Amino acid sequence: MNMVAQRVLATGPLISRIVAALFGGYALAALSSVAMLALPMDKIQAVIAGTLASFLVYAGAVIWVFAVRSALKAWIGLIVVAVPLGLAAWSVS
Repeated sequence: MNMVAQRVLATGPLISRIVAALFGGYALAALSSVAMLALPMDKIQAVIAGTLASFLVYAGAVIWVFAVRSALKAWIGLIVVAVPLGLAAWSVS
């Protein structure tokens, strides 16, 4: 293998984790914020609670992405959490 291919193979998982942390974490935070509207509470309280919870979800997603053993498990974990949040957010609209 040449040097470029070795470098890509060495840094690929790290770049994948960074992308998962930035964009996957943002997506989970946004979905959790919208999914809070599905809870049986006043809409204004749901928006405030969703906004506050989105900060925790984003931080938790970033920690999760770098805590698991592989980048694939990080992506799978984000997808597993995103599916029910997406369904809850879809039921609101």
